[in-house]
Amino acid sequence: MYLTGSDERLKIDAQRALERLTGDRRPLVTSSEVLQELLHRYVSSGRREAIEPVFDTLRAIVDQVFPVEEADILAAKDLVHAHPELSSRDAVHVAVMRHHQITKILSFDRGFDTVTGIMRLPAPDRGD
Repeated sequence: MYLTGSDERLKIDAQRALERLTGDRRPLVTSSEVLQELLHRYVSSGRREAIEPVFDTLRAIVDQVFPVEEADILAAKDLVHAHPELSSRDAVHVAVMRHHQITKILSFDRGFDTVTGIMRLPAPDRGD
């Protein structure tokens, strides 16, 4: 979301972090929830023309897009009760990560820091 957002500082930090990860040749994955978030953002902001380029860019960067399954949503329900600082969307991300045994996430959202077994990769140059 930050790569395509309007906050220039976060956009630059996200670009740097992504460049570092791709330079390390780490496999990068996302979930269909991220695609849904992008779709929602661009439709609700009246920027439908940006949807195709954003989707194309994300799909070119990631190695795989995981689906969000019923079990993930049920796990997310439990996560929002156990971690009040997590948004519902972030709980879905954690549930999908656990389902696929992913332990690291590139995010500026500090709510992930409270979830055992999840390591938030901090943005460079921010002191996080």
